[in-house]
Amino acid sequence: MTAEGFLEGRRLQMARGVLLQCIMGGYPPSRFYGSDDGDLALVADPKQIHRLPWSQQPRALAICDADELTGESSRLSTRGQLKAVIARYAALGLAPVVATELEFFVFAPNPDPTQPFQPPVGLDGRREDGHSAFSISSNNGLRPFFSEVYACMASLGLPRDTFMHEMGVSQFEINLLHGDPLLLADQTFLFKHLLKEVALKHGLTVVCMAKPLAHTPGSSMHIHQSVVELDSGRNVFSDAAGEPTAAFRHFIGGQQAGMADFTALFAPNVNSYQRLCHPFASPNNACWSHDNRSAGLRIPASSPVARRVENRLPGADANPYLAIAASLAAGLYGIEHQLEPSAAIQGEFEVPDNLSLPCTLHAALERLKRSHLAKELFGAEFIEGYIASKTLELTSFFNEITPWERRVLAAQA
Repeated sequence: MTAEGFLEGRRLQMARGVLLQCIMGGYPPSRFYGSDDGDLALVADPKQIHRLPWSQQPRALAICDADELTGESSRLSTRGQLKAVIARYAALGLAPVVATELEFFVFAPNPDPTQPFQPPVGLDGRREDGHSAFSISSNNGLRPFFSEVYACMASLGLPRDTFMHEMGVSQFEINLLHGDPLLLADQTFLFKHLLKEVALKHGLTVVCMAKPLAHTPGSSMHIHQSVVELDSGRNVFSDAAGEPTAAFRHFIGGQQAGMADFTALFAPNVNSYQRLCHPFASPNNACWSHDNRSAGLRIPASSPVARRVENRLPGADANPYLAIAASLAAGLYGIEHQLEPSAAIQGEFEVPDNLSLPCTLHAALERLKRSHLAKELFGAEFIEGYIASKTLELTSFFNEITPWERRVLAAQA
């Protein structure tokens, strides 16, 4: 839209079905979004209108809510779903607080998708080979790229906590500061968009796939969660003596109750399960533990005022609005129904059957399809539409034969 049109308040409308467009560009049958495929109104959030600092041509981006023409939020909107979850907390005098940790890879351009990704050529003329985990070295030649990333974050008002080189080859992680869940979802979305745009300017490719490289840790989007009282700001997970509260236990119980049903919301792509089925610190279970990274739900070591629950299941490929909404909705369900969690685990452990999670997209979608809890919390329209869109993507994947199949199976009798 032109700047003039935007400033005049011209309404931007979009076909309702676009909210269920699959990643290849197609759509599920129209019954999932209304046979007329009527319009939605895109209503800009006045707090999320940003001049894009990386663009030479003056350009701005506005994050919008997708509202029905009657005025209410569309049930197909993931941002709308997150706002509805936050409102359910507010009705109880509570406010959730979250922070996201996002991992990503920086690669050289990859014009041929049949070839593996490669790290960029560094200042020493070599490609990183995996020996730089948690290093402060800059021989990978990415300092100009990250300098612009930092500058663009500051321009967009994205505060950052820590930035580090992660375990994978040319893999990095950023921790965003904790705050309002909608704000953090917006910031996570903006950061991923920023990364890809700035990378293109520097002749690089940023990849937020869950598992872009074989034999290498995947990329997560861990979600840290706590709940405070709206009036006092007190963390309801700790009592006056600094001990865990019943609300803390019930929140964990709710997370455990929803984790398997919501796996397809946290791990939305075929590739997501490459990360989860080879768990380099990527646990695919609903166990919980104090400071054990093998558990899907980890309680980081902290002071009582910062007591929180870390959901380690979502990958970097997850929709931040939907992943945060699903995790918080499950926790609130536990508080409302006073669900008790399993016993905490420590050290090495075997995952009990009742705490195991789906390990393929097909299994996760089947679990979501049977979930009464998902439809109760997000509505049948959203869940059925989401499944229909993801089924299109899964079918597209099964319509291709992988190099592994040709290499290993072709010679079999």
